[in-house]
Amino acid sequence: MRRLPGPFAVLPLALCALLLLAGCVPGTGSGAGSDPAADPGSGTGRGDGPRWQPRPGTDWQWQLSGRLDTSVDVPVYDIDGFDHSGDTVERLHRDGRKVICYLSTGAWEDFRPDADDFPASVIGRGNGWEGERWLDIRRTDVLEPIMAERFDMCRDKGFDAVEPDLVEGYGHDTGFPLTGADQIRYNRMIADIAHERGLSVGLKNDLPQIPDLVDDFDFAVNEECAQYGECAALTPFIEAGKAVFHVEYAEPTGEFCAESRELGLSSMRKKPELGVWRDPC
Repeated sequence: MRRLPGPFAVLPLALCALLLLAGCVPGTGSGAGSDPAADPGSGTGRGDGPRWQPRPGTDWQWQLSGRLDTSVDVPVYDIDGFDHSGDTVERLHRDGRKVICYLSTGAWEDFRPDADDFPASVIGRGNGWEGERWLDIRRTDVLEPIMAERFDMCRDKGFDAVEPDLVEGYGHDTGFPLTGADQIRYNRMIADIAHERGLSVGLKNDLPQIPDLVDDFDFAVNEECAQYGECAALTPFIEAGKAVFHVEYAEPTGEFCAESRELGLSSMRKKPELGVWRDPC
C-alpha cells in the first residue's frame, strides 16, 4: 500500500521535467492471506539461468490480504513472501505465472518471524502502520545479513522476483538523518542481494531516484502516480524495456487508463487492502 505522504508525494513540476529529460541506459500484511503453513514447501528455487525480465505492458495481480485467489488470468502474481509457501509458488508456476515476493526492506515489522533479529539501534519512528517502524538504512552492516536471509527465503520458495517495500525512507520522518545518497546506496545493496540469488527486483515508488537506479532494477512498482501527476517520471523504466506495475486506489480507471496505455504502464485499480478485487486497464 502507499505509505505516509512525504516530501515526494507530489513532485514539483520542475523535478518532473528533470526526470522526463533524464537519460537511461538499459541494464541488466500479515497472516490474513497466508497459507496454512508458509514454509519453503516444494518451491523449486532459482537456477543459474538469466533473470526474469518483465516487459512493459505485462498484466499482473497484486494480492497481499485475504485468501489467495490463484484463478486471475494474468501472467504475474505479486504476493507476500512470508505468508505463502513454496507449494503456492509452484502451483502458480504450473499455471504459467511468474511470482513476485513482497517484502518490507525499509521498515521493522513486529509481526514478522525475524523481528527479534533487528537490534533496537536500527529501529526508528513509526511509519503510520500498526506494528511498523522505519529502519536506519545507513546500518548496512546490520541490515544486509537480515535482508539476505529474507531473500534466501524468497529464492528457496521458488519466487522469480522480489518487491522490496519502503525504499524511500529518506523522504520521511524516520528518526534518522537519512540522505538521498544513503537511500541510493541501500537500494543498490538490495538490488545486489536479489541479483546474487538469481531474483529480479523492482524499485518501489522512490520516483526522484529513478534516473540513478533504473539500471540497477529489473522493473518498477508504483502506487498512485496518476493521482499525484507523477506517471511520466516512470518513463525511464519503459524506455529501458522494463515493466512498470502500477495501481491506483482512489482514481477511477476512466481517469488514468488512457495515459497508462500511452506510457506503457501495467495499470489497474485496487482497493487499499490489496485483496482479490482488481479493475485493470
